[in-house]
Amino acid sequence: MTAPNDLYLGVEIGATKQQIALADAGGELLCTVSEKVPLPNGATDVRDWLVKRIPPLVAREAEFGGKVQAIGVGFGGVLESLTGKICISVQVPGWQDFPLRDWFEQTFRLPAVVANDTVAGGYAELCRGSGVDARHFFYSNIGSGIGGALFFDRAIYDGLGMGSAYLGHTYVPDWTSESPGRENKLENLCSGWSVERRLRTPGYVARGSELLTMCQGEVSSLTCAMWGEAARRGDAFATAEIDRVARSYAIALANLITLVSPDVVAIGGGVANLGDVLLDPIRRHVAERVFISAQGAYRIVPCVFMDAAVPIGAALLARDRIE
Repeated sequence: MTAPNDLYLGVEIGATKQQIALADAGGELLCTVSEKVPLPNGATDVRDWLVKRIPPLVAREAEFGGKVQAIGVGFGGVLESLTGKICISVQVPGWQDFPLRDWFEQTFRLPAVVANDTVAGGYAELCRGSGVDARHFFYSNIGSGIGGALFFDRAIYDGLGMGSAYLGHTYVPDWTSESPGRENKLENLCSGWSVERRLRTPGYVARGSELLTMCQGEVSSLTCAMWGEAARRGDAFATAEIDRVARSYAIALANLITLVSPDVVAIGGGVANLGDVLLDPIRRHVAERVFISAQGAYRIVPCVFMDAAVPIGAALLARDRIE
């Protein structure tokens, strides 16, 4: 049982961004450290950063009139939910078979719980955000990668104990390939990294596109934020590219909705920060493809917490899973 002065650490371990937040028992973030940490040594660099950044944050507990009780971690990869042992990170080397929960507990002398980062983000939205009124809830993030988290009757669905609903690793038609019938992982087509890789390929952005003006001809500097802004200004190339990404994502999402019928779908992550310029075509393409059993029975909404979702959810998981 929590007390009013109980505090929790919420940690996000990602591919491009690392975050640590101090939260109260209600999941309100009191202070946050967020950095894009260079990772030439992969997982070792992440752990070194955590060792440097966590103790000063814990030391601030008295400032907020409380005591840190536990650490919750949202990790970007596949892990054993029961033990907190990492199986693999698809994007950052050095995590394979690493006992992350044990490392946190031994290093910082606090109880710890480790979950997939998308599960943590979804838990924040379920408890305090876009999923508060949902019975069956699906959360997906479109960022460096693409993830998914399912909640049936408001409980995490964990499959066989290594997570479930890895939406980014399902396959859809590959519209970037010249080979008819080619398929590819959704993440390879629609994640932030894949979008920016295409935009930065010389010759990919159409001549006359406002994107070339925005980057002053240096396509290596193009970002997803520029892409979204160009689409909002009515740029034909940017709008068409968004529609291609939205269509591919919607195929995977419509299949999931047809299979498990969540009543609320929330989409977050860095690319989802583009807002309705991306979400509206996703909604349209999903509506064209979802089976009649689900038509009119679901909502696709933006996340409430966006970039803060993972540390909030990780802190709430620490509160709820550790006695």
